[in-house]
Amino acid sequence: MNIFGAMYDKTMAWSKHRFAALWLSFVSFIEAIFFPIPPDVMLIPMSMAKPKSAIRFALYTTIASVLGGMIGYAVGYFATDWVQGVVQQWGYGAHWAKAVGWFEQWGVLVVFVAGFSPIPYKVFTICAGVMQMAFLPFVLTALISRAARFLLVAKLAAWGGEKFAAKLRQSIEIIGWSVVVLAVIAYLILK
Repeated sequence: MNIFGAMYDKTMAWSKHRFAALWLSFVSFIEAIFFPIPPDVMLIPMSMAKPKSAIRFALYTTIASVLGGMIGYAVGYFATDWVQGVVQQWGYGAHWAKAVGWFEQWGVLVVFVAGFSPIPYKVFTICAGVMQMAFLPFVLTALISRAARFLLVAKLAAWGGEKFAAKLRQSIEIIGWSVVVLAVIAYLILK
């Protein structure tokens, strides 16, 4: 089954669309609040397709993500009881307790790690609000960590450019199915 090749081709086509930067910014913004798909999914092909614009794309992604993080923070800050109710209702109580524990132990460093890593950023933006973390350190840490991550991702993708995109396309089915198999194995192990 050639599922991943078609998705890859579609993503590469979208990355060249004239409104791609706007959509990238939108996805970055909502990902920091509730959206499950990270902006890297758009940032990478856009940076490969237009290597000279990679830094600009990374900056759009960073700014939108930090603004979305501020909204996530506000949701946590002003709707603490509602957030904790939703977390419990969705069965994420243990994960939430772990995130709260990390905030209590490490403070602002947790935001830095979450902003740079593939850990779902929205959990930490909302949790920072619930924990009533100081707002300015939250924003500055988010800005630094998100900029570092997105600049690194964009520059690596731009460095590979169209040549890497073509090589990646040749192996996309193997890579895609390998990720699916690894996800299933991880799920079974963790369950």
